[in-house]
Amino acid sequence: PIMTIKFVREYQTEVIIIPVFLVGVFVILLGVILWLRYRSWRSKQQQAGFNGKSLIPTPRANQKEYSETENTYIQLSETTVESLLRSAALTLKELEIPQDRLIPGSLELIHNGSFGGIYRAELETGNPGKTKTVILKALQDTAGPSEVKDFLGRIKFHQSLGHHDNMVELIGCCVVQLPLYMILEDVSHGDLLNFLWTCRRDVMTMDGIPYDLTERQVYKVGQQVAAALEFLQQKKLFHGDVAARNVLIQSDFTAKLCGLGLAYETHTYGTSCVTQIVPLKWQAPERLLMKPPSIKSDMYGLFWGETISGAPPFPEVPPSDILQHLQRWKVMKRPSTCQPAMYGIMKSCWRWSVTDRPPPAELIKRLQTAAKSSNDQVVLQVPELVVPELYADVAGVDLGSLTRDYSVL
Repeated sequence: PIMTIKFVREYQTEVIIIPVFLVGVFVILLGVILWLRYRSWRSKQQQAGFNGKSLIPTPRANQKEYSETENTYIQLSETTVESLLRSAALTLKELEIPQDRLIPGSLELIHNGSFGGIYRAELETGNPGKTKTVILKALQDTAGPSEVKDFLGRIKFHQSLGHHDNMVELIGCCVVQLPLYMILEDVSHGDLLNFLWTCRRDVMTMDGIPYDLTERQVYKVGQQVAAALEFLQQKKLFHGDVAARNVLIQSDFTAKLCGLGLAYETHTYGTSCVTQIVPLKWQAPERLLMKPPSIKSDMYGLFWGETISGAPPFPEVPPSDILQHLQRWKVMKRPSTCQPAMYGIMKSCWRWSVTDRPPPAELIKRLQTAAKSSNDQVVLQVPELVVPELYADVAGVDLGSLTRDYSVL
């Protein structure tokens, strides 16, 4: 009888526990399924809000865009973008230029950038009948909140730099509505790399503009690029891609440094979030070794060799082998048109250790001293013509990046 009672009690306990356990498992599984369905629904809603073209106002469209089911503003994307633009209208008020000051029909597409088109356009100056040529960097009108925020950040970054004679000048912006525009000065000769290639074609003038280069002019360009780097150094900024393609030349041979995308990303997001890719051959040894960027890395002056020859650094070395080449203490050979004084300055910039390279102020003084005894009569001639496809392969750069004549932030 005792065993019978014990067996009955154990059986009753099992009868109670097992159903409770099964109900608990069912509730948990139901909760997980509902949570996953809710998460999937929310993800689709956000994706529709951020990527749906109909949610972004176009330049001419009515800003009061309604949903089909209720008479309210669409919240996810339009409100977010509009709030960013309202904030920008205040913080960038002094830079704002009405879009109607851009002459209709004057936009000429130069290059398709990562955000949108880069255009050359005519801007009304305020004087009747007078316009000036400017460069527009556009943000496409289908951009979402994250793209708008980043683009506005780049305008603000450029504004915070202030003016320098050897930096591309920010003229203004159009940020009231999409598409957004960053308006920069137009530099007549375009980038230095294409200028050097034109010089190689033995073209003395084109459209009345002289296309020749003397030793003294090389020193002048070098001084101005060093002055721009000194300006960035004072602001604790790292450029990261000092190359002929990122230097613009005016008709009076004023050089202006551009291509500040890496500087902006490093300053704003940190080195771990940088998306801009710098060709291997233009990187200092410490950058090839994946060390944190340093202002002194900008002084690793492979740019100076480019200016003399118009050729990429180390043309005889494949881009993938450049680090091993530098680790063997190799430096670029002296171009035939390069005098010993200039080559000595170049080698001082190519030293392995960052502490051994001259700072910008010292480099400027050395260039100024050497320029006094330089030749300003003999044109530097390089007999070989440039084949862009071959250059891109040797340099390890994208061919498309070499076909534009303007590079901006």
